[in-house]
Amino acid sequence: MRSADDANHNVIPEDLSNYKIARTGDLVVNKMKAWQGSLGLAPVDGIVSPAYFVFEADFAVPLYGEYLLRSKPYVAKFGAASDGVRIGQWDLNIPCMRNIEVHLPPAEEQAAIVKYLAHANARIDKAIAAKRRLIALLEEQEQANAESLVRGDTEQDQTSTGLPWLSTVPASWELLRVKKVLVGLEQGWSPQCDAQPAGPDEWGVLKAGCSNHGRFRSEENKKLPEGQEARPELEVKHGDLLVSRANTRELVGSAAVALNPREKLIFSDKTFRLKVRTDRADNEFLALAMGSRSSRDQIEAGAVGASQSMQNIGQGVIANLWIGLPPVDVQKAIVDEFHKRSAELETVVGKTRREIDLLSEFRTRLVADVVTGQVDVRAIAATLPHAPESFDNTVSATDDDLEEALSEGEE
Repeated sequence: MRSADDANHNVIPEDLSNYKIARTGDLVVNKMKAWQGSLGLAPVDGIVSPAYFVFEADFAVPLYGEYLLRSKPYVAKFGAASDGVRIGQWDLNIPCMRNIEVHLPPAEEQAAIVKYLAHANARIDKAIAAKRRLIALLEEQEQANAESLVRGDTEQDQTSTGLPWLSTVPASWELLRVKKVLVGLEQGWSPQCDAQPAGPDEWGVLKAGCSNHGRFRSEENKKLPEGQEARPELEVKHGDLLVSRANTRELVGSAAVALNPREKLIFSDKTFRLKVRTDRADNEFLALAMGSRSSRDQIEAGAVGASQSMQNIGQGVIANLWIGLPPVDVQKAIVDEFHKRSAELETVVGKTRREIDLLSEFRTRLVADVVTGQVDVRAIAATLPHAPESFDNTVSATDDDLEEALSEGEE
């Protein structure tokens, strides 16, 4: 079941005989992810895959029912009603689920709660939108810094290349294909993994997004199942240059250097590991160069795939990238300058991400307290207009909040 503007472009199978009908207002529950809160009331008539249970639901105010069942206390109850060998393979136990007690206030109070939460959520969404816009601007500034440095914009003597992607390079730099500085290029391994990340002393397989936007993210991994033997030769080491082989058009080819990665992480078959001649190139400089606009244009031109949501590149796309390459000592100086410029930006980005996390946690606590009657909002709801300002309208007003957020970030 999906709305007309749903961004999920999964292919609908030809055989729908095992699919289930969900009517408007029915409770739809993912049988293996109920413990994560993967449930809701159907907004329209539709069909769902066999991976879901469908139940008739009777809430005087349906939206209140959805708030209630998705609240933290009730998600915990669905978790308690699920069982299985290990997390990620839990299945909802129907008899146990039917024994979950649901405490409902009168219909008038349900409506008041929905009204209050609509206003509260609109304000929280507006604050989060402003902070995300701030992060986007800071990341744009960081990318602009990288672009300027890897192009050698400060060099006065520039040479024309005759290439459509990279019109000039400093005269003292080499113009070459990436393969000229490589001694090898490896592809990883993707066994069937558990859904959750690996623990501190467990083997994990990195996801395709571990190098998104030029940053290595060790938390983007899935646990190797018990009994599955690891492949230590594919373990990611400090300084490894990783490149995404498969992703969306905007992210495929993302390159990042693994700086101080945790142990026991393997890169997947959706990732390349580049072996670089250290006498010719610095891994961090190469990652910056491969994230530049000229490299992105080359990568996206070489990407193939049936849909925009999953594009692939072969080893040849990376090996044949044209880049401008200064001497190694200059590369290292450029990397140092990039880190220096990025340090302050990253401090503000980190602070802003934490603020977003706090707002999300506040929302979770607020919803739980209100729908379970810990906080009585009837009097407040009575003073509120029937509908809050729509979020679409608040987006245009986020510049004021952005200016405020920017000033806070400078404190």
